Amino acid sequence: MNICVFLSAADLDDRYTRPAREFAELLGKGGHTLVWGGSESGLMKVVADGVRESGGRLVGVSVAFLSGTARADADELVVAADLAERKALLLAKSDAVVVMVGGMGTLDEATEILELRKHGLHDKPVVLLNTAGFYDGLKQQLRRMDEEGFLPLPLTELVFFAEDGVSALAYLQETAGIR
Repeated sequence: MNICVFLSAADLDDRYTRPAREFAELLGKGGHTLVWGGSESGLMKVVADGVRESGGRLVGVSVAFLSGTARADADELVVAADLAERKALLLAKSDAVVVMVGGMGTLDEATEILELRKHGLHDKPVVLLNTAGFYDGLKQQLRRMDEEGFLPLPLTELVFFAEDGVSALAYLQETAGIR
């Protein structure tokens, strides 16, 4: 199955890279395809390396102004004109979405994917991988939105919070039939 992963292109310390690498190896060993931003830097590189070395495929979706950092050995590489097109292509090429640690771009991608799901514009499972408690604050805010009636459907129908890669993949296997 094609699993889109939104994550940082920054170089991060071991508390983020080690779990990311472990998740990537699970994907690769499971024969899954990584659909990601296509970058050859930072955490994106760590995950792509782990998937590739474990037997998985790589589908990168870069954007014109970042195409110089795109991974040359991806099985497929698409270069979008802008970030909006990139997000649309990432979603279109995937069966499920996993949001890992990241900055403003990752947060933008996560909120757009959740907004589209909220409106029924896709039904792909979305997992927020809360490595080292990175998304504790977002999790709290989303729960508050749910409890106070800001969401038209229960939070549990929008996103699954996983504390590790094993839980994330187990959820995807259960909900999307990903094996």
